[in-house]
Amino acid sequence: MKLSIVAYGDPVLKKVCTPIDENYPNLNELIANMWETMYNASGVGLAAPQVGLPIRLFVVDTGDNDDEPRYKKVFINAQILEETGEPWGFTEGCLSIPEIREEVFRKPNVLISYYDEDWQKHEEQVSGFAARVIQHEYDHIEGKLFTEKINLLRKQLIKSKLDKISKGEIRGDYKMKFPRQNKKR
Repeated sequence: MKLSIVAYGDPVLKKVCTPIDENYPNLNELIANMWETMYNASGVGLAAPQVGLPIRLFVVDTGDNDDEPRYKKVFINAQILEETGEPWGFTEGCLSIPEIREEVFRKPNVLISYYDEDWQKHEEQVSGFAARVIQHEYDHIEGKLFTEKINLLRKQLIKSKLDKISKGEIRGDYKMKFPRQNKKR
C-alpha cells in the first residue's frame, strides 16, 4: 500500500525518533509499504517519520548505476558510530521537500550499527553514495532535514518555497500529506 509522504513543516519530521522492538505492530507490512511508497515516488531512501511515524526505521535502495553496486537494506534502531573522510558536496533532494535540491556536504564513510528486518544485528562500514543516503535517512530519525545542512544564504533563498510546501502549494508526483492543509494528495 502506498503511504502518504509527510511534507516539510510537519512536526514529526523534527522529532528524534524512538527505538522499536520486534513486537512492533505490523512491522513487516509497514516495511513493505515503505518500499512501495519509496519506489512509487522514485526515491532511494525513506524514513518512518516521512510517513508520519516517529520510530527508528528507514529503508535504502540506491538502485543500479555504473559507479557503485546496488545497496538495498532495512535499518531498524540504527546508530551511526562514526563518519570519516573529507566531506564532499552532492546535490540532495528529499521526498518530504519536493522540488528543492541543494548541495550538501557529507563525509564519504560511515560505520553504522543496526538491526535488519529479521532482527539480526549488524555493524557495517559503508562508503560512497550508499553512505550519503544512509546519512540522509539517519538524519530523519534524528529529527534533522537536509535543508539544515545548507549555507545560510541558500536557506534564505528557499524559505518561500519551503513555506509553499508546508501549505500544500507545491504538488509532488506522489501522495503527500501537508501540515497546513487538511486534505491528502
